Amino acid sequence: MKVLLAGGGTGGHINPALAIASIIKQHDPGAEFLFAGTPNGMEAKLIPQAGYPIEFINVAGFQRKLTLKNIKRNAQALRYLATSGKRAKEIVTGFSPDIAIGTGGYVSGPVIRMAAKLGVPCAIHEQNAYPGVTNKLLAKEVSHVMLTFKEALQYLDKNVNYTVTGLPVRASILQESRADARRKLGFDDGMCILSFGGSLGAGCINETMAEVIQWHTSNQLKINHIHGYGGMGRESFPKAMRDRGVDLNNPRLRISEYINDMDVCLAAADLVVCRAGASTLAELEAVGRASLLIPSPIVTGNHQFHNANVLGKAGAAIVIEQKDVTPEGIVEQVKNLYEHPEKLRSMAQHAADLAVPDTDERIYKVISSLQKA
Repeated sequence: MKVLLAGGGTGGHINPALAIASIIKQHDPGAEFLFAGTPNGMEAKLIPQAGYPIEFINVAGFQRKLTLKNIKRNAQALRYLATSGKRAKEIVTGFSPDIAIGTGGYVSGPVIRMAAKLGVPCAIHEQNAYPGVTNKLLAKEVSHVMLTFKEALQYLDKNVNYTVTGLPVRASILQESRADARRKLGFDDGMCILSFGGSLGAGCINETMAEVIQWHTSNQLKINHIHGYGGMGRESFPKAMRDRGVDLNNPRLRISEYINDMDVCLAAADLVVCRAGASTLAELEAVGRASLLIPSPIVTGNHQFHNANVLGKAGAAIVIEQKDVTPEGIVEQVKNLYEHPEKLRSMAQHAADLAVPDTDERIYKVISSLQKA
């Protein structure tokens, strides 16, 4: 089987494409792959690192806010649009795929559209509860739509063929036990909080967690806390700890710029405080963990808020928009959960109930049906 995969721009589009390729390889070790991406996106580095070939196509989105910089960007986007059809045709006909799969990002638009036009069976995978513009348009043209959240369906054409597949998660996430994880971290059986804002960090989460850490350490509560402050907090967060008199050598704390063993930390946690990217939420569901979600307000279509609300409405998470966050309010939320561990257990169970345990099988079933079409 020859598979063309198109997606890029962010890890949220690239990682699902890589995961889908891995799922196909497990069932068909002889499958051939080609990725399509932009030369300046993260995919230009990540796809070759994963051992796959990639063809490049220049494509960009249009900026709605009219500034001089954005006018120049839109002029560039128009130039790309004029050539993208021809380049997409070169990629599709040059590889001659049996199926084509788009995972979002501007690059998947011209490539998947051209593949469908040339008679190649096509599918897309939408990671978020609020679909991106590209996938909204492509949903009308492809044979099948794979969804992480069924809630995305209300924003798509009512006649689409769809399957709720969930989102693939890293195998290592499912292999760590809570007891082993806590032993590795040197933690006891007290409540464990895991907080992070991504590799760059999130100022809002750093500011609130500084208050939370000061609160539970100064009161000598039985709380273990793992916090990743990210690149933006490299200087400010350790200083914030020192200014609050927090001992960074406290055995109940593990504070660092990056969290390189997320599988261990997630297994150890009782409560996770984080943003609401689709991959993160899929992992919270897969391991069944309560969460306090602060969606990023600066993402396309406010999709993290829509993602978070799926867990919030199911009783699996507390969702607080960034505009409503105060350090005192977050401390109060954590205090309430600390004093009522049964709430944490209930939220964790609701998260586990949302998980799709057979995501890989569902995705391959869709791909097999395309191959036979």
